[in-house]
Amino acid sequence: MEPWNERKRPVCLEKRFEFDSYSSTRDFLDRLGEFSEVRKRYPDISFGKNYVNITLRPDEDAEDSILTDSDHAFAAAIDGLID
Repeated sequence: MEPWNERKRPVCLEKRFEFDSYSSTRDFLDRLGEFSEVRKRYPDISFGKNYVNITLRPDEDAEDSILTDSDHAFAAAIDGLID
């Protein structure tokens, strides 16, 4: 599985997930939605027929925010949502 891309400006983690079908994309989005509700953390999401782009920003929304172990753990947990 491809790693998450860490950006410095703006500080965030980004990843693109690609799927074989629209139904697989929808299934992943449903799992991601449920997971986000449980964690009360909502990444930025864009998607198309066979892909989902996710951007995770730090929990702290300050100008000098940095990515923490919690941010990386959340990203790793999203990876775990893939069948």
